[in-house]
Amino acid sequence: MFMTRFFGRSFLAAAKSESSAASGAAATMATSGHNPLEELFEKDRTLDDQKPVYGRSWKASELRLKSWDDLHKLWYVLLKEKNMLMTQRQMLHAQNLQFPNPERLPKVRKSMCRIKHVLTERAIEEPDPRRSAEMKRMINAL
Repeated sequence: MFMTRFFGRSFLAAAKSESSAASGAAATMATSGHNPLEELFEKDRTLDDQKPVYGRSWKASELRLKSWDDLHKLWYVLLKEKNMLMTQRQMLHAQNLQFPNPERLPKVRKSMCRIKHVLTERAIEEPDPRRSAEMKRMINAL
């Protein structure tokens, strides 16, 4: 509990000082009230909203059709989603509240695992051993 309060405050303080020091377009965002840490939390919904429908995980056959750059971008979108879900789960757990839609996290993890699998397949098929080794290093760094 102490760690959550301490780190939460230090992160928010750092985000506020960073946004206040920014100039130009970033300063415009800071004055509009946009905090970069808000991306770690899901938008609030009212009780009147219907239960949202979430998609399925990506299939490996779908991922094989995508380019290296597209898979790289998708990886970071999924990583951001995973971080948001884990942050939300931890905060709700600390408040003794139930995490809504817990099936979302396994879908994200499964998709990320499949991306790594597809990229590893491509690295193995690479005829140049140096390029293959470099690709494998990049994949293992994900």
